Amino acid sequence: MKNIRIAAGIIRNTAGDIFITQRAADGHMAGKSEFPGGKIETGETPEQALVRELQEEVGITATRYELFQTLEHTFDDRHIAFWFFMVEDWEGTPWGKEGQAGRWVAQAALDSDAFPPANAPVIARLLASAGQ
Repeated sequence: MKNIRIAAGIIRNTAGDIFITQRAADGHMAGKSEFPGGKIETGETPEQALVRELQEEVGITATRYELFQTLEHTFDDRHIAFWFFMVEDWEGTPWGKEGQAGRWVAQAALDSDAFPPANAPVIARLLASAGQ
C-alpha cells in the first residue's frame, strides 16, 4: 500500500469565497473538486510543499497561512496523510495553471459530495464556520 503525504491550501479571499480546482480526468478521484496542493516531497516540510504546490498548480505565492486541519484517510490502495492550510494572503491571482478548471465558491456553498470522501471533515468544519 502506498503512503502519501499531501499539503493542500484552502485559499480564502476577503469576501469569504474559497478557490477550488477540479481533479484531472485521468487521475485518482477524477473530476472531483479539490483544494489545490499536492505531494510533500522527501526532505520537505508540509509548509514548504504548500508554497511550492500552490505556485505550480494555481500560480500564487502564499504569504500568510496557518494549519487548519490534519487528517488521515485509507483507500483500498493507498494511505494518505493530509495537512490542510488556511491561506488568506498571497501574491498573484489563482488560476488553473496545469489546465485544470478553477473557480471561487462561497464557503457556505461548499458541497462535500463534490469532493473526495477524505475531505468530508474539512468541508464540515468549513461549513460550520461559514459566515463567522
